[in-house]
This record gives sequence, structure tokens and C-alpha cells, in this order.
Amino acid sequence: MSQPGKVKGQQAFVLHAQPYKETSLLVEMFTRDHGRVGLVARGARRPRAGIRALLLPFSPLEVGWFGKSDIRTLSDIDWQGGLPQLAGMPLVTGFYVNELILKLVARDDPHEGLFDDYRTLIAHLARGSVAIAPVLRRFELQLLAATGYAPTLDRDLAGEPVRAEAIYGFVPGEGARPGAERGCEVSGQTLLALDQDTLDQASAAVLREARFLNRALLTHALAGAELASRALLNEVAALSDN
Repeated sequence: MSQPGKVKGQQAFVLHAQPYKETSLLVEMFTRDHGRVGLVARGARRPRAGIRALLLPFSPLEVGWFGKSDIRTLSDIDWQGGLPQLAGMPLVTGFYVNELILKLVARDDPHEGLFDDYRTLIAHLARGSVAIAPVLRRFELQLLAATGYAPTLDRDLAGEPVRAEAIYGFVPGEGARPGAERGCEVSGQTLLALDQDTLDQASAAVLREARFLNRALLTHALAGAELASRALLNEVAALSDN
């Protein structure tokens, strides 16, 4: 007899885990086909439980579960390997990104494209093959787009094309307005670099503006929700946009 709500073979990453009852863990996972799901890993806190070593953030997994309630039961887990563990600033960045997903992505809301974007980001962070700032800014925009907060970056509020040499005031939830009387002051060059995904070729000044603009956009999307990783977020901001 099959178990109710049985799901198998799901690509997944651990976002967060916390103690649950006496011997278990409550694990928030980001899966490709089902989005964010809450799973109970039964017995994972027992001294000899091998499963606990697999429930680490930033490790590609294949998992299965059963149950129909908001919290299901983890039934299968396999490490897929292939990525080094994060350390240093990539680790700080990863925790920040995980918390953003926890805050902005609702449970059981599939985001296949965003999952693929997340996996790409984690691979970049793990391998250290590219500068962190451009790929982080890209993922922040991908997350905003997936959750309904995509900003218009290539046109101003009047519908006119953004000019690289102009200065704008960008108001989250509204858009770019010529001049800097309101909102986050940003150059057209920065808006176009974000829109065209060319931050990997951008100057330090453009990267700094992109960081401040994305922070304003995310603050708007979070609608007052606090990030427990605020100190880590400040460290990410200190990347000097390298």
C-alpha cells in the first residue's frame, strides 16, 4: 500500500534546519518541482544518525517524502555530490541568499527556473570561478522576478528608454524617474548593466550602485520583514563589489 502524498526523486537543497521534538529536525528545502517544502527528518538528531551529515546547506541532494500536511516526512535522501563546500565570503553569501528564499518564496509554489538559477549561483560560489558581486546581483533580480517584484530597468516612468549618461531616482514599486529628487539615486549606466546582465564588465562605481539599488528593491519586496542575517548582509555589502 503506497503512502499518501508520496514524492520521490526530487532535486533539492537544504535552506535551513532546526530541532524538532526530541530527536528530529525540521528542514526547509528548496526543490525543483515543488518549490519550498517543510520536511521532518525523523531521528536525525540521534548521535549515530547518518542522515544528519547529509542535511547540509549548499549540497545538491535527491530527496523523497510523504504526507499531505504542511509539514511532510522525509523518506529518502541521497547526496548528489559534485560541489565543494562553501567557505568564507561565498558561505556568507549563500546564507544570505537562503534567507531571502525563505522570506520571499511561499511553500509549495514551484519555481523550476529559480531553482536552476539558484543551483547555478551555488556552483559559482563553490568553485570560485567568477566574482561574487555580479552573480549575486543577477540572482537577486531573478528572485525578484520569480516572486512578482521584477523592476523595469530599461525604461523610465514615462516609457522613455533609459539613457546611460542620465541620472535617475528609482522608487521600488514604481520605477525610474529622471533626476534624483526621489528614490535611490542611480545612473542610467547602472540600470542598463543590470537589465542587460553585463555587471561582470562593469566599473566599481556601477557595482556599488547596483548593490544599493538591489538592496532597496529587496527591502520593498520584504515589506518590513527583518533578515536575521542582517550582519551577514552587511558583510556581503563589504564585498567592494569584486
